[in-house]
Amino acid sequence: MRRAIELKRDGAELSPEDWSGIVAAFMDDRIDEAQMAALCMACVWRGMSLEEAHALTQAMVASGDVLHFDGDVVVDKHSSGGVSDIVSLVAVPLAAACGAHVAKLSGRALGHTGGTIDKLESIPGFNANLSTDAFIAQVRRIGCAIAAQTSALVPADKRMYALRDRTATVPSMGLIAASIVSKKIAGGAHAFVFDVKTGRAAFMQKPEAAAELARRLVEISTRFGRRATAFVTDMNEPLGHSIGTGLEIVEARNFLSRNAADSVTLSLSKGRVYNLVLPIVAAMLAAAGIDDGESRARSALASGAAYEKFVEMIEAQGATRATLESMEPLPNPQVVRAQQSGYLHGIDVIRLGNLGRELAARNSLAGLRVAVRIGDRIEKNAALAYVHTPDSVTLDLAGAFELSNQHPPSRPLIYPSP
Repeated sequence: MRRAIELKRDGAELSPEDWSGIVAAFMDDRIDEAQMAALCMACVWRGMSLEEAHALTQAMVASGDVLHFDGDVVVDKHSSGGVSDIVSLVAVPLAAACGAHVAKLSGRALGHTGGTIDKLESIPGFNANLSTDAFIAQVRRIGCAIAAQTSALVPADKRMYALRDRTATVPSMGLIAASIVSKKIAGGAHAFVFDVKTGRAAFMQKPEAAAELARRLVEISTRFGRRATAFVTDMNEPLGHSIGTGLEIVEARNFLSRNAADSVTLSLSKGRVYNLVLPIVAAMLAAAGIDDGESRARSALASGAAYEKFVEMIEAQGATRATLESMEPLPNPQVVRAQQSGYLHGIDVIRLGNLGRELAARNSLAGLRVAVRIGDRIEKNAALAYVHTPDSVTLDLAGAFELSNQHPPSRPLIYPSP
């Protein structure tokens, strides 16, 4: 192992046999965490080739079980992490309502980003810990399931990721790609759609780096015989309107049911979320052999079929329609107001994401609802956000919204194909 660390430190490439042996030895405790952390840091500094990332992916998949779906094509969708990213909550039942089979293994929150499993578990009674047999059976029976990764699936990734999180070695493109694809392969789906975030609150802040990660995800998936499509999308501001586990469920519910309680929620989420969900769902449907994806998705939203599929999914996993429909943000929110007039130039998304996680940890229906978008003209004292807190602590968040006399340059929601 010492020789492998020295090689990576000096910029050399490790062989597939090296990576296979390293992962196996790490799982058998023949390599300790200090050595593995040193190797991960060398990968951050020196990078990893596509061949190395593929070899590490293979080794991590081999460390545990792999699910198998027979018959129809099963698709999965993955986001690299964002703030107010409710796309998975919407896209999975929407694609299923259009005839696709969707098997999604999701993770929990990391840093300032929200976790799909944490959000779903804010619905009282929801069970994310499905057995392998129950997960496969649900996908076959109703067309979709969102569940937590079991300990039997890519345990090497789970152990390595926890170590990387503790040792500041997360931002390595090769390590990220291997981590993501290994979980997708183990989850058993035949095709993947990746949503790689870029911008202020993304792990890949530069569009060029996000595009490179997107290409790697597709290339490694293809080497495993899987179909894959990748999008690079903006994360310079919250994608949706709400930040917080339960609040994001409420927004996803309202989006799917087209029954938002207030016009701000619907107008803000409809723009960005709607414009991202449609092409992602279309890509999921295309992977499943279903044409006219965007048209089908619009119809499933308008008819209510997508919402009924969402309810069917959460009921299959232990929650109820009545409980879902009774969820609302904590009352009497604090209003964050603009201290001057101007155009909204930027939002401290990481600050808002961290606060949303902190508040939701105290009450699942606490968090924030953002009332503005970058580029909006804002007058002094106008509402910027609503903060739903479980106590009377006053929060000063006006500084998280950057105002200027000049209109900011425009930027795309979806970047050109990588």
